[in-house]
Amino acid sequence: MAEYVCLFHKETVIVKSPKKSPVFLRTIVLLFGIVCGIYICTVCLRQINTDSKIKTQNLQLIESPSPDRNILAQLEARIPTLHYPKPQTFSRGECIQNPVRFFAILSMQRSGSGWFETLLNSHINISSNGEIFCAMDRRKNISTIMQTLDRVYKLDWFNSASKNECSAAVGFKWMLNQGLIEYHKEIVEYFNYQGVSVVFLFRRNLLRRMVSLLANSHDRYAKLLNGTHKSHVHSQEEAAALSSYKPIINSTSLISDLREVEMDAVKALEYFNSTRHMVVYYEDLFTNNTKLDDVQEFLGLPRMELTSRQVKIHKGPLSDFVKNWDDVIKTLNGTQYERFLQADY
Repeated sequence: MAEYVCLFHKETVIVKSPKKSPVFLRTIVLLFGIVCGIYICTVCLRQINTDSKIKTQNLQLIESPSPDRNILAQLEARIPTLHYPKPQTFSRGECIQNPVRFFAILSMQRSGSGWFETLLNSHINISSNGEIFCAMDRRKNISTIMQTLDRVYKLDWFNSASKNECSAAVGFKWMLNQGLIEYHKEIVEYFNYQGVSVVFLFRRNLLRRMVSLLANSHDRYAKLLNGTHKSHVHSQEEAAALSSYKPIINSTSLISDLREVEMDAVKALEYFNSTRHMVVYYEDLFTNNTKLDDVQEFLGLPRMELTSRQVKIHKGPLSDFVKNWDDVIKTLNGTQYERFLQADY
């Protein structure tokens, strides 16, 4: 200890504390730094975990929409688009604020579309304008098709079915072989953009449709009703006259012909699947009274009792209307089309 004691003047003694080792101080600083580092890392890790949880929750919210959104989307799909057309050929007058729904009936010849359309036109608010694309000049290319569609949906198309000023739903019927399949991409795009609702109308019994098709084709030339061809009739006498002709069905190509018609319907449903649509069968309209209510609801219209003056032409067993019925039975027995032999609509 003597080396740490020194004399200051004569009467004062100063004791100096011993110098601490530099190694010891460095160790203290190092330990303090380590402790601080551990603390900071712990805080950061907790913050990262919290942020990750929040981000995960946000992703889950984005990827899994709430049930309310799903319900809303379903409701929107059930409601037809409302339009307020401004025709160039007349003024809607007091009905200018009345919304209009657009629709199209997609079908095949002799599938009941004429009868179905008369039912719709018996509704005070529906204008269905007939088979407008039966004329070649209206479907010679996509431009003429679009021009025709615009005329219909702007209420500038006139015929006996037009209710024009106060129509709440306007449309027409369109056969699959009238440019509909050929230009389906452009037509689907138009329908979706314009909010056109599609009603598919098909027949379940394709054999009965074939009989009707052959008989109608024959009458175009035979003109059984006093030298006049009629595709639709309004009396039992006229129906009996037209059904008196019994066509001969080509049994050799019968199955392939039925399959081709089936595939046409499947193809149309596939092409127009993205549109707002419903499928109706001719036979169901006869056997189920609620089907017409479903159509009116689909179009967003008040329900009314719909009527038609048209009379069914081929009523009764198909065996009464086919000349070579035995050949047809032999061809279809044991096939997927055998059911057509018994069905009576």
